[in-house]
Amino acid sequence: MLNTLLQNTQEGTEVLQDGESVEKTLSIIELIGSGGTAGQVIIFLLFMLLILATYIYFERLFAVKAASKIDANFMNQIKDHVSNGKIDSAQILCAQVNSPVSRLIGKGISRIGKPLADINTAIENAGRLEIYGLEKNVSILATISGAAPMIGFLGTVIGMILSIFEIANSGGQIDIKLLADGLYTAMTTTVGGLIVGIVAYIAYNHLVVRTDKVVYQMEANSLEFLDHLNEPT
Repeated sequence: MLNTLLQNTQEGTEVLQDGESVEKTLSIIELIGSGGTAGQVIIFLLFMLLILATYIYFERLFAVKAASKIDANFMNQIKDHVSNGKIDSAQILCAQVNSPVSRLIGKGISRIGKPLADINTAIENAGRLEIYGLEKNVSILATISGAAPMIGFLGTVIGMILSIFEIANSGGQIDIKLLADGLYTAMTTTVGGLIVGIVAYIAYNHLVVRTDKVVYQMEANSLEFLDHLNEPT
């Protein structure tokens, strides 16, 4: 009886040891490497999209930050120069500041002497150009946020097709290990696509919010400038 218990204990230990020896851990690099040419191409494409989205985000973020910086006393100085008839000094000040707001005000100053409607139209046209410059390449982020998950899903479909093809070629016998490896590889592209899409989506919306603040600043200062011109002298 004792010998039987000892044998069972030894067998249980061997099973446990065997179980520990075959324990699998997931490795992203291994999954990508075992994904075949199609899976690797999809992952590489998603990685390039991630780099592009990151570059556009930080490049635009720094540009929007620079555009939002303006001296709080800028408009007071402009109004003083205009009130005193120092149009050249006001234009020089706008050129020195070099921001979207200063360029709009500078455009309005260059039209002083013409009807107020013409000045307003000139400022609005200049404002459209400034907004276009601020939103440069931001639409690419929106495209990446929508396209990346679809590209990842395409990799998943390709992986599933290849897995089913391998199973069919195995004589109809389902190899669980082969099927599991195929599913791991297929889902890797979906996860990669979702990650890239989420990052691009968050980056896009953050830039939109920051750009809207600059646009509001441009509109507020332009309106203040037009109101000053409309004041009775």
